[in-house]
Amino acid sequence: MKLSDAKLRVEELRKTIDEHNHRYYVLNQPVITDFEFDLLLNELQTLEKNFPELVTPDSPTMRVGSDLTDEFVQVQHRWPMMSLGNTYSEEELTEFGERVKRTLGQEPEYVCELKYDGVSISLTYENGVLSGAVTRGDGMVGDDVTVNVRTIRSIPVRINAPGAPSSFVVRGEIYLPLKGFNEMNAARMEKGEAPFANPRNAAAGTLKLLDPRMVAARPLDCFLYFLLGDSLPAGNHYDNIMAARSWGFRTPDVMERCSGMEEVISFIRKWETARKQLPYDTDGVVVKVNSLEAQRLLGSTAKSPRWAIAYKYAAEQAVTELLSVDFQVGRTGNVTPVANLRPVQLAGTTVRRASLHNSDQIELLGLHYGDSVIIEKGGEIIPKIVGVDAGKRAGDAAVVTFPEKCPECSTPLVRNEGEANHYCPNYLHCPPQITRRIIHFVSRKAMDIEGLGEETVELLWSNGLARNVADLYDLKHEQLASLDRMGDKSASNILASLAASLSAPWNRKLFALGIRHVGETVAKTLAGAFPDIGRLMDATEEELLALPDIGPRISASVREYFSDEDNREIIRRLKAAGMTFEGAVQTRPSAGPLAGKTIVVSGTFEQYTREGIKAAIEAAGGKNAGSVSGNTSFIVAGSDMGQAKRAKAASLGIPVITEEEFVKMIKE
Repeated sequence: MKLSDAKLRVEELRKTIDEHNHRYYVLNQPVITDFEFDLLLNELQTLEKNFPELVTPDSPTMRVGSDLTDEFVQVQHRWPMMSLGNTYSEEELTEFGERVKRTLGQEPEYVCELKYDGVSISLTYENGVLSGAVTRGDGMVGDDVTVNVRTIRSIPVRINAPGAPSSFVVRGEIYLPLKGFNEMNAARMEKGEAPFANPRNAAAGTLKLLDPRMVAARPLDCFLYFLLGDSLPAGNHYDNIMAARSWGFRTPDVMERCSGMEEVISFIRKWETARKQLPYDTDGVVVKVNSLEAQRLLGSTAKSPRWAIAYKYAAEQAVTELLSVDFQVGRTGNVTPVANLRPVQLAGTTVRRASLHNSDQIELLGLHYGDSVIIEKGGEIIPKIVGVDAGKRAGDAAVVTFPEKCPECSTPLVRNEGEANHYCPNYLHCPPQITRRIIHFVSRKAMDIEGLGEETVELLWSNGLARNVADLYDLKHEQLASLDRMGDKSASNILASLAASLSAPWNRKLFALGIRHVGETVAKTLAGAFPDIGRLMDATEEELLALPDIGPRISASVREYFSDEDNREIIRRLKAAGMTFEGAVQTRPSAGPLAGKTIVVSGTFEQYTREGIKAAIEAAGGKNAGSVSGNTSFIVAGSDMGQAKRAKAASLGIPVITEEEFVKMIKE
């Protein structure tokens, strides 16, 4: 390859790798597998080795992928938090062992641990007290997430152990156990919310939440596997971790000393299958030289230690046929391609569909209808297509192309500069956008209308009873009661919940409108800055951009929404129904008789409506939950509490109290 060609390819690779680093570390939305990413990085490393004049200090090969965000204070790591070099082959692992042996002049002892699929964390303890918790960041500086980490039960906020240094750093991985992850997703889907893609993304997103109470409600856990300090108890890694375990830290439950590379490879082969029985995700094995003095002699590169390496297991794959591609339209108009496949077994389940993410991914794969495609699960709920066997392609196979028009309403699609997705701008008349927007409006985090789930909203749409969210407040009892699987009681409950929603907090109403790019956090920011909707509707670009977290994209989206006369008409109709768009931003009291407690309400009550009892819980500092889990503090049970919830509460040892007991509790 000529230098000029190499330079062009290096620039292309750096841009692509930086984009994928941003998606993985910051957005927690990777669109390629670890293996695909490593291939890109290895190609860049090879080119830089062959053309050293192209190496630059800011190359991805010289630095750690960064998870830094603007919402948190950045803190300098006392010791750099490097990333591990990795391999997928036993031959490269053996070469690593030979390099180590040559440098040290002898075969060292190794320690093998499983590689957890979570988020790296660095914890500092001063005089036995957790004084700081910092993410990896860019390796030199990380985000201070101490407040959130203190909510994780397996991480001690204070230790009182003889022999522990007065000051030390312990590092590890925060992760979501599979049971907790599945329960979280079941609860999200029950409420009409999108499930998390995998435990790693869910853990990373949770750790960066701005409300520690939300973090505490999620079952995060942590393994701590590396000790740093000036006065460590031992001269080797294994004994230091055993000491940390004796101090009360949760250290790896799978950890083994190996006298040479043959024992290392034996450990790797054993756990490739055995790891599937573990209650958490792993994606490989970390191999470390045990002696700290040997680690010091081996040193490190600008990015990775030379005394450790990660062996990564290949994700499970299967080969099947691409039958067709659906282009699904969401509530904000985003068009997502989903592949329909000939059913095939993968990782214990039958796979019929696979994610294609966006048009770039389709072009990258070069997909044709009828292709023999390689699918991979790799922790994802919906598998993804990672490759194509073009050699098996029929000569007349048609290319998969992204549509130019909306598949639902035929409006020309739009793709904004800097965005990966196409979207349909016809949000007022595109049927799936309207129904998804109504579903969003009635969801628990928005207006919280009980009885109006996804199926009921679709039923209202198909019967011509709801063409926008304002139509909901014109519904009559007889219209609802006459619908399939509905009745007088269900109709009454829906109408009562709609009436109660009129006085919901201002920021939740703003979030419920479904303005593109306006999520819960942005809605709170806007509602705090503009005390009523009239002021917000007339806000200038300068006023919006002056607010924290509001950039040009959000500003333009807000102004576009309120400049549309149909949207303004919907707001006028909501006001006419009795809805107020003003007031303070909703906050949950930090103190009160129910502070720190998560409560499930089930059944019907004498003194309260369901909405009333939930409001009373929040007023007393508690948090409402829609389903029973290990995090539930207790259940307030009405006269017809479901037997399934009662049985689950009994199995988990969760108290069930009556309405009278609840009233007494909050009065006290």
